[in-house]
Amino acid sequence: MQAEKTMFISLSLHGRGNDFNGIGSYMHIKIGTRGSKLALTQANLVADSLKKIASGITAEICVIKTSGDIMQDVSLLKIGGKGVFVKEIEDALLCGIVDLAVHSMKDVPTEIPEGLTFAAIMQREDARDILVSKNNRKMEFMPRGARIGTGSMRRAAQLMAILPDLAIVSLRGNLETRLKKIETENLHGVILAAAGMKRMGLTEKISQYLPVETMLPAVGQGALGLEIRDSDDKLKKILAKLNHAPTAAEITAERSFLRHLGGGCLLPIAAFGKLEGEQLTLAGLVAAPNGASVIRDKVRGAIAEADELGKRLADMIMEKGGKKLLNLVC
Repeated sequence: MQAEKTMFISLSLHGRGNDFNGIGSYMHIKIGTRGSKLALTQANLVADSLKKIASGITAEICVIKTSGDIMQDVSLLKIGGKGVFVKEIEDALLCGIVDLAVHSMKDVPTEIPEGLTFAAIMQREDARDILVSKNNRKMEFMPRGARIGTGSMRRAAQLMAILPDLAIVSLRGNLETRLKKIETENLHGVILAAAGMKRMGLTEKISQYLPVETMLPAVGQGALGLEIRDSDDKLKKILAKLNHAPTAAEITAERSFLRHLGGGCLLPIAAFGKLEGEQLTLAGLVAAPNGASVIRDKVRGAIAEADELGKRLADMIMEKGGKKLLNLVC
């Protein structure tokens, strides 16, 4: 496992924020991240946030190549699913090469390695999926047989459930690569995450925001998780200031839902938690890969019940036919 330190991106964060309550007058934090423009933007967002909450911090961004980034011409299903975007970064964290890993929570398996923990879940960006299309055409006005690009079974299954005459074209690659494939692959459009488009300043390219009632997001979509060694109490105390409790509750419920369905399953699974006041609503679904069967439901409860809500919803969907689908594939 190789870790590449992008020294030219190294940030010196001597901010004007308050000292961090006796933790120390200086701390150097090595932040591990993937190397795409989006991943680096997200890592810089974390670095800037650290600058605002504590003085005396310097941060160095270290790019780590993951299996998912290296093998871009291979289906994610063949190389191990969502964990391929985090394993090497977690290895670097465990080995002490980096101190903090910045992950898109949708890429993180439900089980994390022993010795690691999430010290903070930052405030969520827009969790919806979006369409970028030729001539700014909306999804409901696509012609029969329209070629729509996505690398997500979850997106493909939900699209085919409502528009079965679409032609789904499998895509891999970073955000810029997938956008270019509209032209290079002669696509009518691509489905992407709103969060990435917004963080990259590309909202003007968005043709349509897809409502969660139509396209339920991936578990954790739009949220950044800050993972550290569980023994690093000093950093844990600092990062606690970046934790956004409402988002953390929503992500807890979504990941609980996925975990109780069987987190390693390669069926299309989606969930979206929404906190309103002290009440948390969790919607979820399991689908057949071709969209022929989509089983969905929702639950509602107190914020303190976030983990239990995920389990309850998983049980409900299993009883409605999800168990049969899971037994066929998982």
